[in-house]
Amino acid sequence: MHRLTRAQARRIAVRAQLLDAPRPTDLVDVVQRLTLLQIDPTAAVAPSADLVAWSRLGSSYRPEQLKHALEQDRTLFELDALVRPTTDLGLYLAGAADFPSYERSRAWLRDNDRFRRDILELLRSAGPLTSRDIPDTCVVPWASSGWTNNRNVTQMLEFLMTRGEVAIAGRVGRERVWDLPQRVYPDVSVSPVAEAERRKNERRLASLGIARQKTRAMPMEPTDVGEAGEPAVVEGVKGEWRVDPRYLDDDFEGRTALLSPFDRLVHDRVRAQELFEFEYMLEMYKPAAKRRWGYFALPILHHDRLAGKVDATADRKASVLRVNAIHEDVRFTRTMTKAVQAELEDLASWLGLVCLAP
Repeated sequence: MHRLTRAQARRIAVRAQLLDAPRPTDLVDVVQRLTLLQIDPTAAVAPSADLVAWSRLGSSYRPEQLKHALEQDRTLFELDALVRPTTDLGLYLAGAADFPSYERSRAWLRDNDRFRRDILELLRSAGPLTSRDIPDTCVVPWASSGWTNNRNVTQMLEFLMTRGEVAIAGRVGRERVWDLPQRVYPDVSVSPVAEAERRKNERRLASLGIARQKTRAMPMEPTDVGEAGEPAVVEGVKGEWRVDPRYLDDDFEGRTALLSPFDRLVHDRVRAQELFEFEYMLEMYKPAAKRRWGYFALPILHHDRLAGKVDATADRKASVLRVNAIHEDVRFTRTMTKAVQAELEDLASWLGLVCLAP
């Protein structure tokens, strides 16, 4: 059993997420280490996938590098709004043919098998295509109380993507372009399901550094890691953790970074509170008057502490990055203030904007 201080646990988490110094230099290597970039349409500052890459690589990163890796080199692939390294593809195709698990969804697929075959035949003859290019020939419409109600083409494509029967070949703006997987994915070895789950847990722990064996269900990507790694306890924090032993040497050189609200360092709000004593909530869905930190507040990392939030917005019409407020969770030293300002200036420059700070 490893016994860690909170500071040691934080440094493990920061190093695993490539947020220490020196910075990495290659986008595909970064995604390989992080295991994923989350695609989210919100671009109050920049799209989250690009912002996460910038936080690691700095201004040498360009969004077209991500598009090239996805659509030309095929060193990355998109699945379920997550960008992953193609070397992990076989892990995420494991058990795909058994999807979906819910009987209601399975019944809808059975009832619309002709619709499914229509889509595959059209992609085979005319792909790649966007969803708007695919006729809706369903027999039984998809029923939902949410936005997917009667969006039959999109729902079928989502199911077929998860089953490994179609793949995302690229994007035109925010719109996905679909094709047959054999024209998008390279030949890969698909792992048995149990082995794939074990490897995914190991890969997830390597990207997080320290995590719980079991946590509550999380959207998009789990944050627990099963039996991966070695057991650990953290001073002042209840319960047992799993730690990747490769990070136990305590070799740490910190830096300052501005993070996306979807960054994996802060994505698990419970872990962020337990290890970093950092309270955070994405407030974009709150009325403006009820926000504490801002519409798309960027967490501030300084060395091994999450030290505050920046309320900033990219005003592209005015060509400025508007910094509405800098919220200090701890009292900033002069060094911290200068470091945060330097990151804001770099962020604005990367966006092609001028930084306007209070």
